[in-house]
Amino acid sequence: MSTEDSTFEDKISDAIANPQNMGEMVDADSVGTVGNPECGDMVRMWLKFEEKGGKKVIDKASFQSFGCQTAIAVASMATEMLKGKTVEEAEAMNSSDLSKPLGSLPPMKIHCGEMVEGALREALRSDSGASKAPQPAPQVSSNTLLGDMNQPNLKKGKLKVVKLDD
Repeated sequence: MSTEDSTFEDKISDAIANPQNMGEMVDADSVGTVGNPECGDMVRMWLKFEEKGGKKVIDKASFQSFGCQTAIAVASMATEMLKGKTVEEAEAMNSSDLSKPLGSLPPMKIHCGEMVEGALREALRSDSGASKAPQPAPQVSSNTLLGDMNQPNLKKGKLKVVKLDD
């Protein structure tokens, strides 16, 4: 294992040991959900906005994830990075930007950053600006990730959810 790999693994371990902004945000202005039905990974992101200097700014961001440690780590770090960003600044961010604090993602983990980017894009897209009520992402019929995983259109393969001990 190279030093770069060790550093990446250490950053993932640190992020998993102390995830930031994990959990549902009941007073969110928007919500976005993306997932990969083949592997069962899903990320949901909630955003809360405020007006600062005449601009719409992300005040809070939170997430839930059914996925590997890398997906959780990227989502955790991304929610911290988004605080204080304008909608335009957030829209300009891509998966590389959102996963940058972890370093370069290995090729088999790039999809983790892409899922977080997708959840962010869906949350930004679902924000109508007119309502303070959470808006569901397209094709989402429930308010929980577990509920979404039970949707018929996501049952293309077998999915097993395993609770991890603390």
